[in-house]
Amino acid sequence: MYHPATHFAPDPQRLAQGRGVDAPPLLSVTALAGVPGLVRQAFGEKALRQANRAAMLDIEAIEDRDCFIPHATMTRFLAELERRTGEPHLGLLLAPHLSLANYGCWGSYVLGGETLGAAIGRSMQAMGYHSRGDHIALTVEGATAALRYFSAARGRDGYAHVALGAVGVMLSLFRFYLSPRWRPLRIELDIPRPQRRKAPFEDAFGCPVNFDSPVAAICFDAHMLDTPRRPGTAGPILTIEDVARARQEPASRDVLVGVVAAQLWAQVLSGAVSIDSTAQALDTSIRSLQRALDRSGTDFRTLVTAVRIRRARELLSGTGLPVTDIATELGYSAPANFARAFRKATGLAPQAFRNTSR
Repeated sequence: MYHPATHFAPDPQRLAQGRGVDAPPLLSVTALAGVPGLVRQAFGEKALRQANRAAMLDIEAIEDRDCFIPHATMTRFLAELERRTGEPHLGLLLAPHLSLANYGCWGSYVLGGETLGAAIGRSMQAMGYHSRGDHIALTVEGATAALRYFSAARGRDGYAHVALGAVGVMLSLFRFYLSPRWRPLRIELDIPRPQRRKAPFEDAFGCPVNFDSPVAAICFDAHMLDTPRRPGTAGPILTIEDVARARQEPASRDVLVGVVAAQLWAQVLSGAVSIDSTAQALDTSIRSLQRALDRSGTDFRTLVTAVRIRRARELLSGTGLPVTDIATELGYSAPANFARAFRKATGLAPQAFRNTSR
């Protein structure tokens, strides 16, 4: 019999601390995996481009990469989609298509639990490798259990879509172990009751839905925690150490420099780096960001160079891409500028570094 430790939903006020420039919450960009394609299919290319422009980041270019974005970037992307499409229940449309299986190594690790209860335990244990700021809690009272999800994005414009998406992902976890047709006892949402009386929440989820709850939650029969993984669903063997190596230590994202570096890594992978988008993602001004970095003993240009050089080393040693293509991939205006920066950082020209590494 699965006997969970006692877990309680966290204090929202305490979790909301640190939203300033010093420690904004981050989450894996895989939380939006599949969303750009769904948006294009349902609403067209123009709506997707507008949402990317508002987020100042090409979400689709990095949705399957192990990198992190601020919660503010995600909510801004979703809020702009709602504004451009005129769809107030965008999250409700997306929820059935979201799956933990698309959450990269973290999702694979969670789904590697031998039982539903073990998978939930894994999700709580490894949450720091998916999000800095979000929390999962499991409570069992008598015959009823509740899986609760608190998002650090709560209170932001566009959060309703985040809450509905989180429910969709949690449902995918249950259905992985139970059945694609499984329905919970009820769903609790930490968003206001919609003004439209006939909003299709209960039809979409197939169960009663409560609003204005403390956190988003799925309520279910507690005995289901013992349900083993269905035959034929075993994935790769992963340990928590494997996830840590892929997602980096979450402690590095508790300080400003680590947060900015994580944001720059996402920008470098997407092909466009700017201090404007970095400041917007951190909910601060360019000047405030510059001052905060100065107090940390560095500056934006230095961090950008460090991230680019790190990626350049990987591409030079691990791929056969021409140096000119790597320069373009990293956002340099000319190959000569890339070669100069790389030589200054490593003491070697790019091609010489490639020859040495091989």
